[in-house]
Amino acid sequence: MDSLPISADIILEIRREMNLKSLAWASIREIVQLVNRIQEKTLIRFIRTEMGVPGLSAPQIAIDAEIEALRNGVASVYPPIEGKKELKHELSRFIKLFLNIDVKPEGCIPTVGSMQGSMACFLIINKTDPLKDTTLFIDPGFPVQKRQLHILGFKFINFDIYNFRGRKLRAKLEEFLARGDISTFIYSNPNNPSWFCFTENELKTIGETADKYGVIVIEDLAYFGMDFRKNYGKPGVPPYQPTVANYTDNYILLFSSSKAFSYAGQRIGSAIVSDKLFYREFPNLSQNYSTTRFGQAFIQDAIYSLSAGTAYSAQSGFAAILKAVNNGEYDFVHHVREYGERAKQMKKLFLENGFKIVYDKDEDRLLADGFYFTISYPDYSGEELLAELLRYGVSAITLDTTGSERTEGLRICVSQTRLQDMQVLKERLEIFRRDHS
Repeated sequence: MDSLPISADIILEIRREMNLKSLAWASIREIVQLVNRIQEKTLIRFIRTEMGVPGLSAPQIAIDAEIEALRNGVASVYPPIEGKKELKHELSRFIKLFLNIDVKPEGCIPTVGSMQGSMACFLIINKTDPLKDTTLFIDPGFPVQKRQLHILGFKFINFDIYNFRGRKLRAKLEEFLARGDISTFIYSNPNNPSWFCFTENELKTIGETADKYGVIVIEDLAYFGMDFRKNYGKPGVPPYQPTVANYTDNYILLFSSSKAFSYAGQRIGSAIVSDKLFYREFPNLSQNYSTTRFGQAFIQDAIYSLSAGTAYSAQSGFAAILKAVNNGEYDFVHHVREYGERAKQMKKLFLENGFKIVYDKDEDRLLADGFYFTISYPDYSGEELLAELLRYGVSAITLDTTGSERTEGLRICVSQTRLQDMQVLKERLEIFRRDHS
């Protein structure tokens, strides 16, 4: 601790070498690179809270299944673009057992992580209607999804839900939908970066307004079951993971193995397309794709063009996890519950040292403890606060890039801060408070 705070000149020198002009608008990967270089130069190991990477071990059952698949020769065989039959079957079972929603295996499509899923969604949905070419983000949200739309040359707009929770949400959505050009909504639940969770009334509002205006909903469930205030981890037993699929048939659920199953390195997820949407005909798709049927275009045009399918061995590992979960042999929620304990302890340390929680409630309920939370410090912008915390060996990202209007805030991810690291975080935050009181 004698080396703290780190000289601001050292950090500025590294930023100049990286041509990193703004911390507020730096990408997550740029912050990762910056912190790596600061560590190398100062030999101070940081409390890393900038990047949402799993901090728990992958299930052995998945690893064993991948090894067995490779030994059986799948490395020399192209996987089916629509996905391995066993995986599609288990995905369909999982959706029924943990969301109480019926989706045929045909609409359960393996993807190279949820990121490929969202890319494929944008490619197809924005070509379904010539009058609807704009995506609406219910923010804050995952910055890379906006980057995908930038790359594709598609339009998007967004709003921060902070001041529009509950009954206020319908009027805000109608304000945008009245324009007539919205093709899709997208949001995450639980939310990255703020960790708020939509209430059933809010999900009902989203579903009803989507149906009223002919909008397709993309619901990103990357943190499936990780609202630890309820136990969503028992197959076929309520409570079920909340979802907009209870209120509309015009949906795609993005489902990931990365966080809930600690399987990020294998880049395997899925897009769950509702039965109604999968078989729906959109005449305008023929302008760009080989078919007018949504599901066929999604698989045979979007997925085929992006990657020609998903790695066979990774599909085998994912299928093995899901089968164990569906059969009640592996409690995935129990496995990741440690994130909630980490968040509880980390929030307490920040609050004790003068910080505030930015997104703090789901309507009238205190926010859950989970994978992320957001902080601020009196009289500091997010960029200024990040610059200062870096000097005390603590990393984060600003909320500027997430579509949040709360530009005083930072996103804290708990996944890389082990329970044994809490004392180090405590000492660094106490020094920070001493120097800034």
